[in-house]
Amino acid sequence: MTNISVDAIADIQQPMDESPENWRRFFGFSTDHKVIGIQYLVTSFFFFLIGGILAMIIRGELITPEADLLDRAVYNAMFTMHGTIMLFLWTFPSLVGLSNYLVPLMIGARDMAFPRLNAVAFWMVPVFGVILMASFFVPGGPSQSGWWAYPPVSLQNPTGNLINGQVLWILAVAISGVSSIMGAVNFVTTIFKMRAPGMTWFRMPVFVWTVLAAQIIQLFGLPALTAGAVMLLLDLTVGSSFFDPAKGGDPILFQHFFWFYSHPAVYVIILPIFGIFSEIFPVYARKPLFGYKVVAISSLVITGLSGIVWVHHMFASGTPGWMRMVFMATTMLISVPTGIKVFAWVATVWGGKLRLNTPMLFALGGLVMFVFAGITGIMLAAVPIDIHVNNTYFVVGHFHYVIYGAVVMGMYAALYHWFPKMTGRMYSEGLGKLHFALTFLGTNICFFPMHPMGLEGMPRRVASYDPEFAFWNVIASLGGFLLGMSTLPFLLNMIGSWVQGEKASKNPWRAIGLEWLLSSPPTAENFEELPIVIAEPYGYGKSEPLVANPDALEVAHESH
Repeated sequence: MTNISVDAIADIQQPMDESPENWRRFFGFSTDHKVIGIQYLVTSFFFFLIGGILAMIIRGELITPEADLLDRAVYNAMFTMHGTIMLFLWTFPSLVGLSNYLVPLMIGARDMAFPRLNAVAFWMVPVFGVILMASFFVPGGPSQSGWWAYPPVSLQNPTGNLINGQVLWILAVAISGVSSIMGAVNFVTTIFKMRAPGMTWFRMPVFVWTVLAAQIIQLFGLPALTAGAVMLLLDLTVGSSFFDPAKGGDPILFQHFFWFYSHPAVYVIILPIFGIFSEIFPVYARKPLFGYKVVAISSLVITGLSGIVWVHHMFASGTPGWMRMVFMATTMLISVPTGIKVFAWVATVWGGKLRLNTPMLFALGGLVMFVFAGITGIMLAAVPIDIHVNNTYFVVGHFHYVIYGAVVMGMYAALYHWFPKMTGRMYSEGLGKLHFALTFLGTNICFFPMHPMGLEGMPRRVASYDPEFAFWNVIASLGGFLLGMSTLPFLLNMIGSWVQGEKASKNPWRAIGLEWLLSSPPTAENFEELPIVIAEPYGYGKSEPLVANPDALEVAHESH
C-alpha cells in the first residue's frame, strides 16, 4: 500500500526547530506526532498526580467510620473530581499520547494524517482541564451528582447563575468529547491511509490493531455522550427539558446516552493496554506472539460487542426483566475474545527465555490483576449478583482492578519499555523494580478489601459508615497511601534518567518493529526513506528480516 499523504506532510510548516535535542519544542504548538505524544503523556501525568492526591484525602477520610476530616459536601465533590480527573484527564489523554507517539512509527508513516488537527486536539486538554478544576471551587459544583451527572440531581442549580460549578463541569466533559472525536478521526485515517509499502493488515503490530479498534469505538460511541452532555448543559442553562422530569423530560434517557458510550469507554481504555501486553511479552520472552492473527481480529470483535452491553449498568434502574437477560448474555459473551487474548499471552510467555526487566514485571503484574478483574466482571454480569452488590464497594474494587491494576500497570510497562526510544536515555532498573513492587503491593492492599466490604453491604460514595467495615477500610487506606508513595521512585527515575541517564542505543531490548530501526529519539519526520515491509511482526527466532531496505534506513539516520 502506498503512502498517499507524503506531499501533504512535506507541506507542514514547523513553528520551531523540531530536532530531538531541542527540549523547547515540548512547550510550543508543534505538529510533530512524537512531540504531541510526549505533551499528552506529561500533561496527563500531572493530572494523575492531582487525582492521586484527592484519592489519598478520600482514603484519609475513610480510615475512620466518622466523617471527621472533610465536610460531607466537600467529600462528595472531591469524590466526583477524583473520578473525572482520572478518566478524562489521565487515562484517555495518556493512552492517546502513547498512541500518538507509536502508531506512525509502527506503521512506517512520517506523521499523523492531520498534524494540525492533532495539535489542536492536544491543546484542548489543558483548556478543559482548567475548566474542570475550576468547577470544584465555583459555587454549585458537582458535589451531589457524581462523575456520571445523573439528572435530576445534576439539574439542581442552587446558585441560580448560568456560570456555576455543575455548568463548568459539564462544559469540560463536552469539550473533552470534541477533542477525543478529533483524535479518533485522525487515528483511523492514519491507520487506513498512511501505512508504509508492504504494511498489510496482517503485518501491523497488535498495538496498532488495538488503537484502531479503540478509536472506532470513540467514533460511534462518544458522540452519544457528547450529545447527552450538551443536552444536559442546555437543560441547566437555558431551561430546555430533555431530562428534567418536572418538565416532561426523561432522566433515564440520559443514563442510556451516558452508558452507551461509558461502558464501551472501558474498552477504549483497555484495548491499547492489550496491545501493550502483546508488544512486550514477545520481546521479554524471546518468542513470537502466539496466535497473532486471532489476537488481532479479537480486538475488532470486542469493538463490535462493546456496543451491546451498556444496559448492565442499569439493571437497578427499572430495566425490564427480558432486557436484563439479554444484556447479561451479551456482557458475558464479550469475555470470549478477551479470554482468547489472555490465553495467547500466557502461551507466549510459557517456555520463553524470560527477562524480568521492569517493563515485563509491570506487564505480568497487570495481566494477573486483569484476570482477577475479569472474574469479578463475570460475577457482576449476572443479574442477581449485580443487584445484590449494586452501588457498593464491590463495584469500586472491580473497577479499580481494571483501571489501576491493568491499565495503570500497563501504562507503566509501556513508559519503561519505550522510554529509551522517546528520550534516548536508559532508566534505572533498580528504581524501576522498586516502583513495581510498591505499585503491585499498594494496588492489591488498597483495592482487594473493597470486595469483601461490598459483599457485606458497604455503600460507595459515603464519608461515614458502620464501624463493622472499619478493619477493611483501614487496610484499603494504608494501600492507598502506599500507592501514593509508589509514584516517587517513578518520578525520580523518569526525570533523573531523562536529564542524565545513560545514552540508549536505537534498540536496547533487541526488539522487532519499525520503531526500533530508528534512532533514539527519532528525527522529526521519522523516515527519510519509507520502509518496505516484507514480514509479519514478532519474528523472534526467525531468520527473515522485517523490512526489505534496513540498510537504507540506517544510512538515512546516520546522516543526521
